[in-house]
Amino acid sequence: MASEADTATDLCVAEKELSIPGEDKRLDTKEDVADIVKSIEECEGLTALRLSGNSLGVEAASAIADALSRKPTLSRALWSDMFVSRLKSEIPPALTALGDAIIASQAQLVELDLSDNAFGPRGPEALATLLTNPSCYSLKVLKFNNNGLGIGGGKILARALLECHEEAKKAGSRLALEVFVAGRNRLEDQGAAAFSEVFEALGSLLHVSMPQNGIQYEGICTLAKSFSKNPKLQVIDLNDNTFTEPGSAAMAEVLPGLQELRVLNFGECLVRSGGATAIAEAIKDGHKLLEEVDLSYGELDQDSALAVAQAMADKEHLKKIDLNGNCLGEDGIELLREVLEAKGCIDALGSLSDDEGLESDE
Repeated sequence: MASEADTATDLCVAEKELSIPGEDKRLDTKEDVADIVKSIEECEGLTALRLSGNSLGVEAASAIADALSRKPTLSRALWSDMFVSRLKSEIPPALTALGDAIIASQAQLVELDLSDNAFGPRGPEALATLLTNPSCYSLKVLKFNNNGLGIGGGKILARALLECHEEAKKAGSRLALEVFVAGRNRLEDQGAAAFSEVFEALGSLLHVSMPQNGIQYEGICTLAKSFSKNPKLQVIDLNDNTFTEPGSAAMAEVLPGLQELRVLNFGECLVRSGGATAIAEAIKDGHKLLEEVDLSYGELDQDSALAVAQAMADKEHLKKIDLNGNCLGEDGIELLREVLEAKGCIDALGSLSDDEGLESDE
């Protein structure tokens, strides 16, 4: 059977990504990761290291970090789900060791992915030094998805990013982050406000994904304002937060200025009928690149759902309209299908199997 080193070395190919097989192994000591360390050392021009799917202890992480400290070409740290079943007290020193190694190597990171590591606020605390270092001035993709950050952790991460932005500017550089992912983190309104300040300062975002964060309309309003400062946004995913009418109105107000949009995911956001109508009006004209709109499970009535369909029906790149779980009723569903069939885009309509029926029928 091939060793981890054999497998990893095989994956150190032209793009120089070293991928350690995710086998849920507990890697506690430097001996446990000796083959991995050897693979890192032997991979000349290493640009990406994927450590997902295993369980790194402090000593093991420190051994890997020592090897990384001599890899200035590293640009992508793909470290999601690498602390399986570890105590929260074990994770910060491991992260600090890895972060310090990147700083020592003077690598210029383009992507940092720490998703699915349950470190809570201690994660960004441990990475603050890295995140504010010149090694992160070059970041384009940052993923902190499903980390249990909470409001406190969100604020720590946001402060670090603001400091990175400010320090980069002083150094004659620029933090031009393009992709930000931070779903399932219980950020709530205060966390959303903290990141809104970051987004406004950056102005470079193409993709923002912050689903399932318990954000209410106040936080949605601050996010909408920050999105207006990022006119090249292509993807906005705020699924499973709570807009209600005020949040929907705030988002609708900024959408006309976001003409690069491809995907809008406001599913399960309680946009309601008035909010959906406002959003439909905002995207009806222009938005020639728009491909997908998700307003499912939002308490939309028949008229607002039809407004959304009509707003999307003429989009040249249309791929998906999701209006499931609303209150259309049988007649409303039939009307919706007729509108899209007449425009030749019925295939873009998602399932309506969870339609709640007309409100008056309840």
